[in-house]
Amino acid sequence: MNSKSNIIVAQSGGPTAAINSSTCGVIQEALKSDKISQIIGAINGILGVLKEDLFDISAERPETIEALRQTPAAAVGSCRYKLKSLEESQADFDRILDVFRVHNIRYFFYAGGNDSMDTADKVNKLAAARGYELVCMGIPKTVDNDLAITDHCPGYGSVAKYVATCAAEAGRDTEALATTDTCTILEVMGRNAGWIAAATGLAARGPEDAPHLIYMPEAAFSFDKFIGDVKEVYKELGRVFIVVGEGLKNEKGEYITADKGTFGRDSFGHVQLGGVAEMLKAVIEKEVGIKARCNKPGTNQRSAMHFASLTDINEAYMCGQAAVKAAMAGENGKMVTLVREKGAKYKCTTGLAKLKDIANGEKKVPREYINDKGNHITDAMRDYVRPLVKGQAPVTIGEDGLPIFMRFSKKFLEKKLPNYL
Repeated sequence: MNSKSNIIVAQSGGPTAAINSSTCGVIQEALKSDKISQIIGAINGILGVLKEDLFDISAERPETIEALRQTPAAAVGSCRYKLKSLEESQADFDRILDVFRVHNIRYFFYAGGNDSMDTADKVNKLAAARGYELVCMGIPKTVDNDLAITDHCPGYGSVAKYVATCAAEAGRDTEALATTDTCTILEVMGRNAGWIAAATGLAARGPEDAPHLIYMPEAAFSFDKFIGDVKEVYKELGRVFIVVGEGLKNEKGEYITADKGTFGRDSFGHVQLGGVAEMLKAVIEKEVGIKARCNKPGTNQRSAMHFASLTDINEAYMCGQAAVKAAMAGENGKMVTLVREKGAKYKCTTGLAKLKDIANGEKKVPREYINDKGNHITDAMRDYVRPLVKGQAPVTIGEDGLPIFMRFSKKFLEKKLPNYL
């Protein structure tokens, strides 16, 4: 690419405390390049591209862009829109290239998970087939921490810090009122991988500390064994604090709460999950005979900027920077990865992996990170997650005592194509 061209930045999937930091890294690094004319934001991910809902990020104030690092969720706007195969979604892919062409977009930076990397890979391949010069770079984003190849994902360290603290604090509440609120079940996110549930194990510094039991999708769930586990802890401590991942599965690999008639599927085709804590509450009260209550932090766990990990926010920013540097150096069709260097002291650098390898992979909690009983974590898991939650990300507090978050002013670009969707 000989002349200056434009870049587009988009976000996809569930928002996190760190995705805006990655976006900030992309924007601030791109502003340094003499190869880039304009930085464009796509409102609501690939949907914004399809609808040509674009705004000029280059026109935003520097202070607004910097404040991305202290703002949760997805400031550019996210979506859950899955592009099918090139054959099935030909019109969508043609539209994407048409939008890129009329706005002189030659660089596409997409922050998201497996499905987002799949989208970026497909767009990249079509552009090459059509002879359109385009660089597509992926930036890892998922609190589930289930992307292949990368050691961990931006967003995971912050959710790990938050849920572990939730378990510690609520565990003390259960301890104080064990005579009436004897059991607490904390349900956390995690569709197919138990990384978030496993992270709560950091709070269990000693045998009395919550959580006493942790159940992840990777360890087949048995109701009989579960009841036995609860009775054993209750007999020893007089109370029980349990953490369960929303994607809990039985011995047949079936989601134990996935009722097709009730939950259905989301726009990505994933089974809608939820209600596992309520189900286990009923089981405990019936089979163990003690009162149980459910805690479900919901979207708070992935957007808790007020308690975000400094390590996580800094690494997310590093990923955004690395994506731009790699693109300017001639890389294409890659996602930035986080690489944990060997040694006693934690150190993390960045690497690159092919988009197609990320899109078709999945990383689950290794068996050596789960105890033999399948109901808690091992020291290996603690060693893995402990460095990722270190430090407290700064937030600006207003006069009213609450955090201040940024919002783009959004100078919209003139639409040049007919309406779509």
